[in-house]
Amino acid sequence: MIDKIVGQRAPESLDIIAKAVGSHINDMLTAEIGRWNSLDPSLAEPLTLLKEMVLAGGKRLRPAFSHWAYVGAGGDPDAVEILRAGCALELLHTFAIIHDDIMDASLTRRGLVAIHKQFQDKHEGILWAGESRRFGEGVAILLGDMAFVYADMMLKSAPRQALDIFTELRLEVNIGQYLDLIGTANGSSQPRISRSQARKICLYKSGKYTVERPLHLGVALLDKLDHFEQPLSEYGLPLGEAFQLRDDLLGTFGDQSLTGKPVGEDLREGKPTVLAAIAMERSTGQDAKFMQARFGAEDLTQDEVFRFQEILISTGARKEVEQLSDQLCSQAIKAIYKSGLAPEAISELEALAIFVANRDF
Repeated sequence: MIDKIVGQRAPESLDIIAKAVGSHINDMLTAEIGRWNSLDPSLAEPLTLLKEMVLAGGKRLRPAFSHWAYVGAGGDPDAVEILRAGCALELLHTFAIIHDDIMDASLTRRGLVAIHKQFQDKHEGILWAGESRRFGEGVAILLGDMAFVYADMMLKSAPRQALDIFTELRLEVNIGQYLDLIGTANGSSQPRISRSQARKICLYKSGKYTVERPLHLGVALLDKLDHFEQPLSEYGLPLGEAFQLRDDLLGTFGDQSLTGKPVGEDLREGKPTVLAAIAMERSTGQDAKFMQARFGAEDLTQDEVFRFQEILISTGARKEVEQLSDQLCSQAIKAIYKSGLAPEAISELEALAIFVANRDF
């Protein structure tokens, strides 16, 4: 039997921040639903589904990192500017996951049917004209774009330095997503994934966007980026990579009831992960042939997922990725103690680091 990933309990402060962010987003989107419903009642449904997706789950890690950097640099924890920044980060994340589900043809997200699939099913059920898949994806693209605009609205009063950081964050996540698409597409003709390229994708697709830039955003709201940028990067970059490594482990060995996504999805999509790169590098004989032939196969069966899991264990890939995640987490914790942030923030950022590198949901 393959052991499932067992995780670390979330810090209490994460739940407090998550509830505040969720409540603020709920109020804003409820008002938006009312506003656009008055123009045309058909607009209420997509915006309601957008609200449901934002509020359905998610760890709210990005708002938490931004919050504690802000507080650690001298900001008021109850200030509306840091709450709105957290909402902006969460809405931007919603944009990213809606579009990501289209690109990956994912059918579920946060325990819900993916938005593009909901509208595809609606189109098929009503027998509307045109292609159902294109309709579903078109609506989802628009809703992702709306989440992107709502994120901007949350930061409309932010200082120039914070807006510049937010712009860089948005560019980086799109760059990382493109690298991920290229890495996945290349898998069919060149299935040997470079470990260094996998780590680069890991960093840009998720690492910088999840940890480093939200930290920078928090201190930029106080016009203190110049003072804290480097020490926060020394914490944020290794921890951001640890975050994605853990995500990759959960995607292959996690519990679907906790992650909200089918186990083995990265294998079916042929994602260029560090986990897969190590296994491909080390596998031999029939295992190597199996990986070459079936990695990225959309029709991968559960038995084949189980075989992949065994290969990832027998080659030492799972163990090495777990160890690398632990090392990066330790590196981040050492760095945050040298950051010059207030002690309370350092303690919370240490707890977040431990959670990020060991989470199971």
